Amino acid sequence: MPAPIHIEHLPDQGRFQASVEGVHCEADYLLQGNVMAITHTGVPPHLEGRGIAAALVQAALDHAQANGWKVSPLCSYARAYMQRHPETLPLLA
Repeated sequence: MPAPIHIEHLPDQGRFQASVEGVHCEADYLLQGNVMAITHTGVPPHLEGRGIAAALVQAALDHAQANGWKVSPLCSYARAYMQRHPETLPLLA
C-alpha cells in the first residue's frame, strides 16, 4: 500500500502541494473575492496514476468549502475531477 499523500497548503503562493519521491506536485489557484479559480494541476508523468492530482484537487475543494467559497475549475483536470465527483458540483461558481 502506498504511503499517504501529505498535502501542504501555501496560501501566499496560491498552491496546494505534495512532495512525492522528492518531486513536487501542485494544484495552483487564484482567489478572486469568494471564488477559488483552480488554474493548474501538475504531476510529473512518472508519478501519474497514484491519485496525487485527485488528492490535491480534493484538498483545494475541501478548503474552498470550509471557507464558504465557490470554485471555478479552469484547469481541465480539476474540471474533470468535479464532473466525476458530483458531490462537489454545489461548489461550482
